[in-house]
Amino acid sequence: MEERGAKPEAVGSPAGLTSHAIRVLLVDDQPIIGEAVRRMLAAETDIQFRYCQDPGQALAAAAEFKPTVILQDLVMPDVDGLTLARYFRANAATREVPLIVLSTKEEPKVKAEAFALGANDYLVKLPDRIELVARIRHHSSGYISRLERDEAHRALLESQQKLAGELAEAAAYVQSLLPLPLLDGLVRTEWRFIPSTELGGDAFGYHWLDADNFCFYLLDVCGHGVGAALLSISAINVLRSRALPLTDFHDPGATLTALNNAFLMERHNNMYFTIWYGVFHAPSRTLRYASAGHPPALMMTACPGAPAAVVNLRGKGMILGGMPDMVYQAEQTVVPPGATVFLISDGAYEIERLDGSGMWSFAEFSAFLAEASGAGRPEIPELVSYVHALRGPGPLEDDFSIVKLVL
Repeated sequence: MEERGAKPEAVGSPAGLTSHAIRVLLVDDQPIIGEAVRRMLAAETDIQFRYCQDPGQALAAAAEFKPTVILQDLVMPDVDGLTLARYFRANAATREVPLIVLSTKEEPKVKAEAFALGANDYLVKLPDRIELVARIRHHSSGYISRLERDEAHRALLESQQKLAGELAEAAAYVQSLLPLPLLDGLVRTEWRFIPSTELGGDAFGYHWLDADNFCFYLLDVCGHGVGAALLSISAINVLRSRALPLTDFHDPGATLTALNNAFLMERHNNMYFTIWYGVFHAPSRTLRYASAGHPPALMMTACPGAPAAVVNLRGKGMILGGMPDMVYQAEQTVVPPGATVFLISDGAYEIERLDGSGMWSFAEFSAFLAEASGAGRPEIPELVSYVHALRGPGPLEDDFSIVKLVL
């Protein structure tokens, strides 16, 4: 084997991809042909050339040299040229490399057989130098484009896998911030959170402010994905740690007023959120609550033999973060013993029916929960199953969040 001095890698490949030089491997048992082709290509400084005289070493030479085009004689001792073409096409390393067959004469039958075996071109040797260089460049260009496409595809897959891994870690972190269900005690809870993407914009929480006051809240950031998740995490952490100075977290109106000023859209990439926030005073069974553009909470009390009675706990405030110095007012109600309160995001009921008959309404959603609650059935599991049947397979269009509190 003889190789002309290696040249630097070709420039001009897309950013981030390997630059591929044009590499020509000639397989021919006649040294005079090898020298003739070498001279033809000598002036082409961007073309690397290697000559392989022994066809038995052709596959090894190709594996080491990595040609972008192979020139191959048809008549050689020991290994027939057409047989060698079969070997090149059967070998994974050379299966896609352009193959130009060299022959001493035009023979239509032989040409047809060569093309049937995977040859890309057929030349009567020796061709004119200009034509040979043009064909080498043409075939190499297509092959290099294929290499770059495959490399870009692999890089994209690797990037997607890395991003998916990072999103999974972030999603796990968001899930870790959600509270554990309370299975016994004065307040019992159950919830379900189904993000529409790997990262959702919904978040919720609950905790005792002191021995008598239990607060609970659910918020919904506009949009989905990383930005929405980061904003929801920030807001939830503020509420969990009570990190708003000079704020009485026992007062839902004061809490939302302080949150609004802390999370103005203009400081948070024009993102806003809705929130429902309530504080249950256990000794008096009084619930004070406020809402910033959020769907009402539903309070249900048992009615033997009928759907539960439903009270919409609807606040009057606008979205949180929309305007500075907004003042939110608290509402108040008495919670009957054993009542159930549901906090929801709009993704729990704004479900487009698979049959095309429109969106499931809030009234239908409320009636569904009331019927299940009145019958003593598990509301949340039934709701999730029904929503998936209503919507059909695949992810939901919006984050689905529901929190059940038995007070």
